[in-house]
Amino acid sequence: MNTDVAPRLGWWQQTWRLGAAAAVGVPLWLSVGVLVQGQTGETGAWFLIGDPLVALGCLTAVLWRRRFPLAVAVAVAIASTASALAIGAAFLALVSLSTRRRPVESGVVALALVTASQLTGGVYPVERSPGSWWIELTVPALTAGIAVAMGMAIGARRVEVRSLRDRAESAEREQTARAAQARTLERNRIAREMHDVLAHRISLVAMQAGVLDHRGDLTAEENRVLVRGIADGSHQALEELRDVLGVLRADPGRPEPPQPSLDRIPDLVADARASGLDVTLTTAVAGTPSDVVGRTCYRIVQEGLTNAAKHAPGAPVRITLRGAAGDSLDVSVHNSPATGATAPPPASGFGLLGLTERVELAGGELDHRPTPDKGYLLTARLPWPDPTHEKRA
Repeated sequence: MNTDVAPRLGWWQQTWRLGAAAAVGVPLWLSVGVLVQGQTGETGAWFLIGDPLVALGCLTAVLWRRRFPLAVAVAVAIASTASALAIGAAFLALVSLSTRRRPVESGVVALALVTASQLTGGVYPVERSPGSWWIELTVPALTAGIAVAMGMAIGARRVEVRSLRDRAESAEREQTARAAQARTLERNRIAREMHDVLAHRISLVAMQAGVLDHRGDLTAEENRVLVRGIADGSHQALEELRDVLGVLRADPGRPEPPQPSLDRIPDLVADARASGLDVTLTTAVAGTPSDVVGRTCYRIVQEGLTNAAKHAPGAPVRITLRGAAGDSLDVSVHNSPATGATAPPPASGFGLLGLTERVELAGGELDHRPTPDKGYLLTARLPWPDPTHEKRA
């Protein structure tokens, strides 16, 4: 960013600055006129015409002080040698130049202004007392010093305001980015919850409907069981969807309902068996893991059963859980190949993507791949730290 660029001035701001500069020069011009009138008896044509014209030219040049600050300041300082009324324009040019906070430039113009004040006697031959030289040197030097100090202060203030504005804009951009990121994370969380809740139930319902459609040798009782399973599964899917929507509509301070954990996996397997899946559960877990690990394990098994119902209905599914505190919790869901030709399910892939994110957030590793027997294997390893060691630490 170029810190030398000052804010643009409106017509009123420009006008009052030029008016103030003209007003500063008027007392000095009148004082010179009084001295000349008193010593020579007349002011002369230069005082009445030349001096104001030079001052007018300097005020006009000052309009370009922000585009050519050094050139305008030097030119006006030199021109003030021939015009007492132009001292105000020279003062304004020096103040404007000093806002750039460049000591060398300000020093050069201040020296030119003081020197010009000493040469004014060539235009107005006023007799001076022998001991007044130090006053004639001190007053212009003090005036130039005041102009430089004012310009430096104004420049410092502009830099401070610009810095505060940049910081405010940066904070606003960061806030906007954080809000957008929060919205994205919330959408992902909602999508993940919707998938976890609905995909499993709908897959089981679709599997039962597929069996009912393709099996013409079923008895009336078997048909009734399948229809009842479809109705129950649809009802449970609606209930779970209502729970999720209730959480989304709830107040922010209201706690969410408890999420399923490791102890709910047997119920999950029982529902899958009731829907017609051939599921075998083998558990060798010593202890109770944390809520995060247990909930992640539940979602892994749920996703494995969902994919098995979608891609290999009727195939045996083997679920293995083993682990202990201080080691890890290993999860394995393996399904054999489909027993018959099935219609290809709708392409998704978001379930495994969301599951991978869940496992990574829990600090674990997820792997899924086809097996040599044309089945599919979903495995995960979740860290299970020993809580007793953590308390000692």
